[in-house]
Amino acid sequence: MNEIATLMALLAPKEGVNDTHLSGVHVFRSSQYGARGPMCYSQGVLIVGQGKKRVYLDNQTFEYDRQHSLVMTVPLPVECETFASIEEPVLVLMVDIDLVQLNYIIRLMDEHHQIPKDLNESRQSGFFVADNTEDMDCSVIRLLQALQSPLEAKVMGEALVLELLYRLLDSPDAAPLYALSLSHTRLSRVEKALNYIHKHYGESVEVDTLASLVNMSPSAFHRSFKEVTASSPIQYLKKIRLNKAKALLQLQNLKVKEVSTQVGYESTAQFSREFKRYFDQSPGECARL
Repeated sequence: MNEIATLMALLAPKEGVNDTHLSGVHVFRSSQYGARGPMCYSQGVLIVGQGKKRVYLDNQTFEYDRQHSLVMTVPLPVECETFASIEEPVLVLMVDIDLVQLNYIIRLMDEHHQIPKDLNESRQSGFFVADNTEDMDCSVIRLLQALQSPLEAKVMGEALVLELLYRLLDSPDAAPLYALSLSHTRLSRVEKALNYIHKHYGESVEVDTLASLVNMSPSAFHRSFKEVTASSPIQYLKKIRLNKAKALLQLQNLKVKEVSTQVGYESTAQFSREFKRYFDQSPGECARL
């Protein structure tokens, strides 16, 4: 194991997501191959210590591994494939993006005239892949070392996350991170609409309402939404509802009808059809796993 993988392994004794001593920072571990399947990625940074993951979004395919980190500037429903084994489990550091921290760094960079002048709106998608530079690896190692101790995590953790975000902002593909912080960009407006969807997915959500919320015309909003998320607003909403339903079925002892109602479906039959089409299993089969 390399040093980063060794430190991650110490923080991830169990399969799945492991909490750390710092809020918003987790370590994921998987010791088996995971076939391509739907899931929802949260807004955050994913740094691989060992193994590889492949993500499918619309017609795009991209990988993140030891040399490349994945930055999700907005939460996105994707399809994911995991390459891992018992001998070489996948280890991933997951760091939530705190907009207060991000805005603080960008304000300081602006004061020092370090904001890139060529921020290109067309590059402001909901994610980007960053090369893991030597400086970034050093930042990751310092953060992982601090996370080994509750005291060090409390004293230095926030500053080390700030350092990590700063290194990512230095990436040549970091335009979406800057756009997230700047209120007038298409990405920041779409991110506001996504926050609304994630809070109200169990209710009736109209595209016109979302467009009005971010002060855009319905046509401009629809176009910008597709550029950022690779989905239409209605497709995105459906994927979020289905992913939330899967979590409810697996974690709570609820009936299919109760779950379908909770995630915003009026028809249980329609919910079951769309769930089976999306996850290749019925809601009942999912609940029994």
